[in-house]
Amino acid sequence: MSSGRILIADDEPSVRDSVGYALAQEGFEVTGAADGDEAAARVGDGIPYDLLILDIMMPGPSGLDICRDVRARSAVPIIVLTAKDAEVDKVVGLEVGADDYLAKPFEPRELQARLRAILRRKGSTTKAETLRFGRLEIDKGARLVRIDGEERTITSYQFALLLALAERAGRVLSRDALMDLLKGEKLEAFDRSVDVHISRIRAAIEDDPKKPRRILTIRGAGYVFAKDQDR
Repeated sequence: MSSGRILIADDEPSVRDSVGYALAQEGFEVTGAADGDEAAARVGDGIPYDLLILDIMMPGPSGLDICRDVRARSAVPIIVLTAKDAEVDKVVGLEVGADDYLAKPFEPRELQARLRAILRRKGSTTKAETLRFGRLEIDKGARLVRIDGEERTITSYQFALLLALAERAGRVLSRDALMDLLKGEKLEAFDRSVDVHISRIRAAIEDDPKKPRRILTIRGAGYVFAKDQDR
């Protein structure tokens, strides 16, 4: 029985083969794409996959291009593959909506671990409960965020980060504290990743992300979720 449908898009046959074999052994149904054009065609309009693995550098549309397009219409989890030590690629990947990144070369077991952590978050059976802060609703059971009843698209990691802040509304949380709270879910941590995700969350829930009223930056200390806002 399949554990989920995975698309691996990479122009290196060895990567597609090794990842595909390792994931198939774990019960996943794996589809490969050799370039960006094939990946875009396979994703289509309905996105018939439970998770996408996208190489940033491949012929045709890049992994970032596909990630950006998909994220505009779906919250399907996405892992991007980057060149070793290419921090700019990692940051851009997070900015366009990737849930996680992995630098080449990597061990298939590391990818498996990250993939399963993401899918666990997506399929979490967290007790159904909706947190409401003015116009903002955070549906813990469905893992959805709404403003005035309209669903806003954020990644599974960003949802976990927003929830961690909202459940501790009024408390200032440092980057280290946030990463510790999400240690079962965090990326290969470097401080800026938290800032990037906060920026994406603000873009989704704030009227003016450049002048946030809900998630505030406390210089030198971290972030605080403002619980008393009525907007």
